[in-house]
Amino acid sequence: MSTISLHAIRPCLEGAIPAVMSTCGPDGTPNVAYISQVVYVDARRVALSYQFFNKTRQNILSNPWAAVLVLDPVTARFYRLHLHYEHTETSGPVFESMRAQLAGIASHSGMDGVFGLQGADIYTVEHIDEVPGEGLDAPAPRPGLLHAVRLCSERMARCGALDSLLQTTLAALQEHLGIRHAMVLMLDCSTHRLYTVASCGYPTSGVGSEIQLGDGVIGVAAREMTPVRISHMTHAALYSHAIRASLAETPPEDATLPGMDIPYPGLAQPHSQIAIPLMAAGRLLGVLFAESPLDLQFTFEDEDMLVAIGGHLGAAIDLLQAASEGSDAAHPAAPPTTATGTPLRVRHFAANDSVFINDDYLIKGVAGAIFWKLLRDHAGQGRMDFSNRELRLDPAIRLPDFADNLEARLLLLQRRLQENCPHIRIEKTGRGRFRLCVERPVALEDMPA
Repeated sequence: MSTISLHAIRPCLEGAIPAVMSTCGPDGTPNVAYISQVVYVDARRVALSYQFFNKTRQNILSNPWAAVLVLDPVTARFYRLHLHYEHTETSGPVFESMRAQLAGIASHSGMDGVFGLQGADIYTVEHIDEVPGEGLDAPAPRPGLLHAVRLCSERMARCGALDSLLQTTLAALQEHLGIRHAMVLMLDCSTHRLYTVASCGYPTSGVGSEIQLGDGVIGVAAREMTPVRISHMTHAALYSHAIRASLAETPPEDATLPGMDIPYPGLAQPHSQIAIPLMAAGRLLGVLFAESPLDLQFTFEDEDMLVAIGGHLGAAIDLLQAASEGSDAAHPAAPPTTATGTPLRVRHFAANDSVFINDDYLIKGVAGAIFWKLLRDHAGQGRMDFSNRELRLDPAIRLPDFADNLEARLLLLQRRLQENCPHIRIEKTGRGRFRLCVERPVALEDMPA
């Protein structure tokens, strides 16, 4: 029985160097071929990429035994995996994760446009041999990984509001895990899109930029609710440019409303990416995403750490949003303010609840509907103070019946105003309560659908 565990050789399964697979036909004729991916599934199984119906594939279907030679990219030691074919998956987390990673490997190998995953072949690992030969010393284990997760968790646990939770999480990733470029996106169930609510390390925040479920690393991780990790150069046309292209596509009802794109904040040419779905009680809330301009920046250990942090983050987001209902009890009224200066022209388009301020796009969707309600009540009734509860009860806002993410939408609106219209602010005044501060006159124009 082999004393080498599959977990012990996980660095060989990062895809840095293609593996070599040998099979035999029904007549005993051997066949040797390179294979793009050997992926860790669990302690006893690996998944191999099925891309072509070639001799290797024909042999496996008739004789389910194979041997795969893998190489540790750091120690240069070879290991031979003795495998038995179980089945092929053409959908689901393992397949989608491999399909996303394959594009990065293809680009790194100079094979863009050639590879296309048809299936993930699942194999049982019967035995592992170390191939005799000299190698390099293994690097020292990375110290303090669990302690870094603990520090992140402790800082997140002290947060009592969604805004501070998101900013604290991103700061903790920078300080304790060395992750310089990251963002958090929340799911809009009604549109099947993810919208950015916080980011760090980019020239612009990108708050409000959207990604469709299934687009790129982020969209695939959300749709399949599984981590997706890329360790090598990702072709811009497949990921960053694909995301930017999706942002440039507007629905038919938006065709007459130019300038509605909020630039996606991601790196122009990322070499490593990882996306972690944020879950709570089995529901998808959003995605925690990190990237780097360098190769091999996110190992399986980084994935494990980020999954643990993402689990804490998802639970905390769900708890804070559930606690944001607040109360409609009387509270001190806001002091009267006088709006001065040139009026702000605010247009609302009912077709998609998009809002423009002085011809500049601000927000759309549910957040746009919320903003329009606040401005109308402010202009018509002089109101400044509002509650989350009344927003949930207002049918004109059309919040989803389930998982409305209201607190995240208010945060998104608050950030967009901070960056684009400092004369209008949203300030928290208590749990589930906030104030609309308007410092310049506002001219409202409700455009027909």
